[in-house]
Amino acid sequence: MNYKLVSLTLEEKSQLEEIIKKGIDWRERERARTILMLSENKSVDEIAKIQRLHPEVVRVRRRKWWKQGFESLRDRPRSGVPSKLNDQHRATLKEWASSEPLSCRELLTRLETEHQVIVCATTLRNELKKMNFVWKRTRYSLKKSGTKSDLQGRNKT
Repeated sequence: MNYKLVSLTLEEKSQLEEIIKKGIDWRERERARTILMLSENKSVDEIAKIQRLHPEVVRVRRRKWWKQGFESLRDRPRSGVPSKLNDQHRATLKEWASSEPLSCRELLTRLETEHQVIVCATTLRNELKKMNFVWKRTRYSLKKSGTKSDLQGRNKT
């Protein structure tokens, strides 16, 4: 059969193999694997079956490789709303969360009054999670004293 061969130099081939072995993004690794198979004179249908893809996806990857080269392996920037929190806000949130146990509502209120930034509670939780904070539903457990007699005295009053 007549295949549209992707010709690679030895350097390109070694770079693609390096991406497959040590690449961080799984999508880049899969795209690099597709290009390598195309250079080995395999058909689009064979590659699609091996990688469990639609044949048109393999063809698109080949066309993008011809136009863009290694740039075609990376994901393009995604559309969407930019973050409402900048680096200064994140640093301030980290400082507040580290210094004292505040609830989500308290952090949101403080952020709004001091920085005039209004965000959703989910956004705040996600930002704190990215900063490696463990978010708990109730923060009262962090304020308890350690002695058993103190706890019994609170329950009686």
